[in-house]
Amino acid sequence: MSTTLLEPTAPPRQEIRQPRRNPFLPWLLLSATMVILGLLTGYPVLRLVVMSFQEYERAQLMGQPAEWVGLDNYATVLTDVEGFWTVLLRSFVLMVVLVVITMVLGMLVALLMIRIGKGLRLLVSIGLLLAWAMPSLSATTVWGWVFDTQYGVVNNVLTALTGDRWFGYSWLLNPLSFFVILTCIVVWGAVPFVAFTLYAGLTQVPEEVMEAAQLDGASAFQRFRLIQLPYVRGIITVLVVLSMIWDLKLFTQVFVLQDIGGDRELTNTIGVYIYQQGMAQGHYGLASAIGVIFVIVMLAIAYPYVRRTLREEEL
Repeated sequence: MSTTLLEPTAPPRQEIRQPRRNPFLPWLLLSATMVILGLLTGYPVLRLVVMSFQEYERAQLMGQPAEWVGLDNYATVLTDVEGFWTVLLRSFVLMVVLVVITMVLGMLVALLMIRIGKGLRLLVSIGLLLAWAMPSLSATTVWGWVFDTQYGVVNNVLTALTGDRWFGYSWLLNPLSFFVILTCIVVWGAVPFVAFTLYAGLTQVPEEVMEAAQLDGASAFQRFRLIQLPYVRGIITVLVVLSMIWDLKLFTQVFVLQDIGGDRELTNTIGVYIYQQGMAQGHYGLASAIGVIFVIVMLAIAYPYVRRTLREEEL
């Protein structure tokens, strides 16, 4: 008797229907957040733009209507060479110095954390966290005490070592030493974030690649330049852009040091300059125009970061 083997037949293929997506659902879920952001961010920005076209002085705070002056405030700001442009140039130079020093020290600390042992790495991390967690106001006040004219540690140590030459010396009154102290304060508080971020990126470099390069005779600097640096190039770009934005809008450190003993006219940065034009002198329309120009500058700086982020999302 012959038997016939029947091949199993595959079940009929059924089409998997994907549920229809509601195009309005994402907007509905984001509506509450968008309303809150619109109230907290959108309205102040809109108010800033409106005031920049008005002659808004202290009298308008008492209820008097503001007069529309068109682009007069912008013309006044952009033609103020000794005021606005000097402060803006000073802010940009300070920003470049701060970003370069912060990135170099942050990279060195990150490389150090990779090479040292676990115990020392823990101590370094704790020290960085303490410096990072200290508020800017408290840190600036402490540094002001360190460089105090009469009771500062620096003046007392220098006086004990060299005589009475440094007794009563005002570090903050001299613009150059003022910005040196300001650089120490800002870099001291910014290095931890850069170091931790770069350390997290450097730990993702494959050890096999580093060991192979070392066996091939590559020096430590060559391994850093040809292997480690390309791995963290994207992180460095983001850190540079963020540092530029943070350092360009410095306010607390500059304002507190000026209040301790600095010359405001010679040490103003753009953030303090806007505050003085508005709150101190009462020219709110003029300060708003400076603020709008400053926002445009900040958007131009942030554009590469946003463009890079969008490109990474498309990949």
